[in-house]
Amino acid sequence: MTSPMLENPLALDNQVCFALAIASRNVIALYRPILEPLGLTHPQYLVMLALWDESPRTLRGLGQTLCLDPATLSPLLKRLEATGYVRRQRREADERTLDITVTAQGAALRSVAETIPPQVVEALNLPLDELVVLREALHRVIAATS
Repeated sequence: MTSPMLENPLALDNQVCFALAIASRNVIALYRPILEPLGLTHPQYLVMLALWDESPRTLRGLGQTLCLDPATLSPLLKRLEATGYVRRQRREADERTLDITVTAQGAALRSVAETIPPQVVEALNLPLDELVVLREALHRVIAATS
């Protein structure tokens, strides 16, 4: 029996890139109404997740963790600072280094954010073990393409 991918390798439905692009767009769209009351966009939420994991972080370290360049990350951080969730500060010992720290207001947001993953799992309506397998497969794709 021949795989449909081998029969028509150019069929849109056989493209991994197409499936990843649509899945990514749709999953991120699930987050929008959940994050809106918190005043966060999905990229800002990812920044906060990284900072809740470790704070302070340097701009460079945060960019590496999130796979974002400083030019993309800086506007996100400026908006998060304007909302009071983070503080950006140059290091006294080395002014080239920018430290990003979660504020008390940003830290308080963490307890509200803990309700987000279960809401997303519920919205996806997929068994948790399937989502874990999917996440692990995606991490392998990321590693293979980095």
